[in-house]
Amino acid sequence: MNAPASFPHPYPLRHGQVSLVGAGPGDPDLLTLKALRRLNEADVVLYDLLVSDAVLALVNRRAEQICVGKRASRHTLPQQDINQLIVAKARQGLRVVRLKGGDPFLFGRGGEELETLAAAGIACEVIPGISAAMGAAAAAGIPLTHRDYAQGVSFVTGHRREGQSVLEWTGHTGAEETLVVYMGLGEAANIADQLQAAGRAAATPVAIIENATTAQQRVLCCELASLGACVQQHAVKPPALLIIGEVVRLQARLQATLAQALAG
Repeated sequence: MNAPASFPHPYPLRHGQVSLVGAGPGDPDLLTLKALRRLNEADVVLYDLLVSDAVLALVNRRAEQICVGKRASRHTLPQQDINQLIVAKARQGLRVVRLKGGDPFLFGRGGEELETLAAAGIACEVIPGISAAMGAAAAAGIPLTHRDYAQGVSFVTGHRREGQSVLEWTGHTGAEETLVVYMGLGEAANIADQLQAAGRAAATPVAIIENATTAQQRVLCCELASLGACVQQHAVKPPALLIIGEVVRLQARLQATLAQALAG
């Protein structure tokens, strides 16, 4: 019998190099092995507000931790300053981890940071993370696609650049499409109105998932027409996202099965 295949030791993070790391949706057990290694190797970690305390607890104690937090309408540093801080730390010869909630390339501005590093001639890698949408859907028991309910899924953000208030919703009105809205709490009522005006049915089911994959997770379900009122009535706070579509009808039945597994 042949010996089991062996895998070469992964390349360590070098001094003066940057790693854009996806921290996932909150549960530290959902980190990739490579992400965990980078947290152990880092000299400095620049993290967002959406990175959970449980994930930050895995950063090695020698590393400097700097909050450069970003949430809708809440910024510790402007993006341009974050970009330059990453460059400055790398040029000091430090091993830099830029730790971002979810996945760096899905509404995480990882592309902008990678562009800055490329222009500065600084070596960088990207370590993907489980996105907030994937984590929230799985933890809530909502399949984003399903042969009987949804043949496609779209990811959009409810938070846009300053001066931009309208998203082209006509491309997201199909009854057989799941729509996931990031950073949409503050505009929930407006989003619901615009979707209905574009043709989405008022009775379309919606799930609001708060603190996905953590012990504080909360799932609220309503219809599109009452979305704004539901967010306000239940005082939903970020991090939270919206899942809109017929797949949400499966949540109550499938969540019970997930709960049985957690109960052992």
